[in-house]
Amino acid sequence: MHNKDNDTINSLKGQKPMKTGVFFILIFIMILGCDPSKEEKPNIILIMADDLGMEAIGTYGGESYETPHLDQLAAEGMRFENCYSTPLCTPSRVQIMTGKYNFRNYIGFGLLDKKEKTFGHALQEAGYKTAIAGKWQLYGNEKQQELAGGKVGTLPLQAGFDTYRLWQVKDRGERYKSPTLETYQEGLVDYDEAYGPDKFVEFIESFMTKNRDEPFFVYFPMCLVHAPFEPTPESPEFETYDPKERINDTTYVKDMVFYMDEMVGKIVDKVDELGVREETIILFIGDNGTDQRIVSQWQGRAIQGGKGTTLDAGTHVPFIANWKGKISPGSINNSLVDFTDFYPSLLEMAGVDIKEFTDGTSFYPQLLGDNTNARKWVFGHYDPRWLKNRPFSRYVHNTEYKLYHDGKFFNFKRDPNELNPIEEEDLTVAQLQVKEDFQEVLDKMNNN
Repeated sequence: MHNKDNDTINSLKGQKPMKTGVFFILIFIMILGCDPSKEEKPNIILIMADDLGMEAIGTYGGESYETPHLDQLAAEGMRFENCYSTPLCTPSRVQIMTGKYNFRNYIGFGLLDKKEKTFGHALQEAGYKTAIAGKWQLYGNEKQQELAGGKVGTLPLQAGFDTYRLWQVKDRGERYKSPTLETYQEGLVDYDEAYGPDKFVEFIESFMTKNRDEPFFVYFPMCLVHAPFEPTPESPEFETYDPKERINDTTYVKDMVFYMDEMVGKIVDKVDELGVREETIILFIGDNGTDQRIVSQWQGRAIQGGKGTTLDAGTHVPFIANWKGKISPGSINNSLVDFTDFYPSLLEMAGVDIKEFTDGTSFYPQLLGDNTNARKWVFGHYDPRWLKNRPFSRYVHNTEYKLYHDGKFFNFKRDPNELNPIEEEDLTVAQLQVKEDFQEVLDKMNNN
């Protein structure tokens, strides 16, 4: 006996009647297939170049270096115009991994407090396979631990990573030619005549291949393009170069930036080869401004690297996001982003509810075209405990104005070297309002 409604549906489709039970099973399967909560989690790859300001990348107007793969990644995705880090490597790493400003959890240069929950932990909990390759520098050597009052930093497995290949976990050695690297499975290995960045990418490719059928998270804090400035495998001098000579020649920066870009291209190509490009979010950033010894051409003028300073050149870094089929190609995003924002953004990408405290604001909706929750200011707490004569500093800024904790107020777009603070009596009504709003942020951070 046939169900009349079922007969009607089938007759409309020009099909033979099906049994009622089979019909409802198919409907149930269709509902499950359309349920957004059942969608697979995207793979996430976060690549962070070392000592690379936004002026070095072609898509941002950089004219000194060739970066074709990054330029293409931006052309096929989204370029953020206003992403800000801290001025130095360890503070940036601690901030991006924990989603908190440095005054909350920074214990010393070269150290990550092992009490902190990182994005590695959070994504592990969300079911991701996690890997890290590149530069660690978060456990601390004896001097760094001594300066931090005997505090010891964090090892990779303690930070939420299932596997790793890293330079400078506990032992230093070389990072480029003939590197000394630590791998989870093999321990400390000297790779004679090899090139460190190649070994990192080789490891990442293997990890992605092994985990292609389940969600994975790759964090690649590169060694490139940090000093020492040395030949790369594409430099004519590479074969005869002895890394023990410790040359530090800025003429090799061009080769190093080019090779850094090549490494990004290899990872993207591997994602394509594995057939998971549309399921993979690729993010590229720099950890702080370019080395001060380097002068680059940008949009027709010379820009001196600002690493270690709170100037725009010390904190304004590239940020490129690519997700084929999801992010509109050629998108330009003018919203402010700082490094606390990556923690909540990665968790939202993974479909995880954020339960712990974070200073960040997720930019994930912006990747899909929704800018309604963009932040209005960036806060900086800079107390690096790195070298002498690096004073403590706090500041708040937007895309034009910056206020320091000592009351100095700059239009850093017109005055990028911050030589001429705007005096109180010269403030317009609009500028006075901005300064008052920024002061409220500083007061709030002081109270916290």
